Amino acid sequence: SRNANLYDLLPIPFRRDAIDHVVDRIRQVQDFLERPLAIENVSYYTPVAAEMREADFVGEILEQADCRLLLDVNNVYVNAFNHDYDAHEFLENLPLNHVKYIHMAGHEQVNEDTIIDTHGQPIIDPVYELFDLAIQKLEPVPVLLERDFNIPPLAELLGEVDRIVSLQNKWYQQKDSRRAGRG
Repeated sequence: SRNANLYDLLPIPFRRDAIDHVVDRIRQVQDFLERPLAIENVSYYTPVAAEMREADFVGEILEQADCRLLLDVNNVYVNAFNHDYDAHEFLENLPLNHVKYIHMAGHEQVNEDTIIDTHGQPIIDPVYELFDLAIQKLEPVPVLLERDFNIPPLAELLGEVDRIVSLQNKWYQQKDSRRAGRG
């Protein structure tokens, strides 16, 4: 049946009590470390007792805990596909001012209704398009290409890196030009 997979991550319910629980834990760790944490938007395969949208849930945690976001662009795509929502709208509703890192990866479609965040395939065009949308709204942040297995020849990996860098350069050079024009 659709979305009956757990894969390797157990879902957290998108509810107020879960926000309170997660925020409390993040604050404890941040207080101990005396520095902000970065949390990642994770892929999930079975929603549990959701009372709100994922973007609202993540956004409330980021705001209340005053923490950072490791934006996994492939996870946005995977979740949007698996749970039938608009990935662009998700990004528009996320407080992107909290993004301090980005992950890019590939995934595997296991049937017509489900894709799994495997980090074992090349990045597909729709994930690059989401990355392009996200970085338009961000200051420069580090980006990590994740590839855990099914490692291709180095030239193929460098091709993915080059595409990521060219998208970054397109937007960051425009931002630099606008800043220079103001000075």
